[in-house]
Amino acid sequence: MSTRATIAVLFASLLTSACVVVPVTAEDYDPECRIATHHLALQTVQLSAMYNCEHAGEAHVCAAMVLASAGVFTASAIVSGSIMVVGNVAYWTEERAVCMAKPPTPT
Repeated sequence: MSTRATIAVLFASLLTSACVVVPVTAEDYDPECRIATHHLALQTVQLSAMYNCEHAGEAHVCAAMVLASAGVFTASAIVSGSIMVVGNVAYWTEERAVCMAKPPTPT
């Protein structure tokens, strides 16, 4: 495959990748500490779908587009997963610090 075709396939795959993984924030309430807590979770988002390949005569171009799309999904999962881990550690640390600073509830 020529360099021009490779660049075209990579660019097209970025535009046509089907799904990416993104971190989303969720909020809960901790009645014991009387604070709102946060945590991050991963969510898969569909951007667009590849219904058929425009290069019907060139099977290797279609295969390259599918493989590149899988790479985009994998890369977004790795980056978003890292963000989720760091964010959840920060939220957990903040929750513990606030909860320990609060006086105990009278019973």
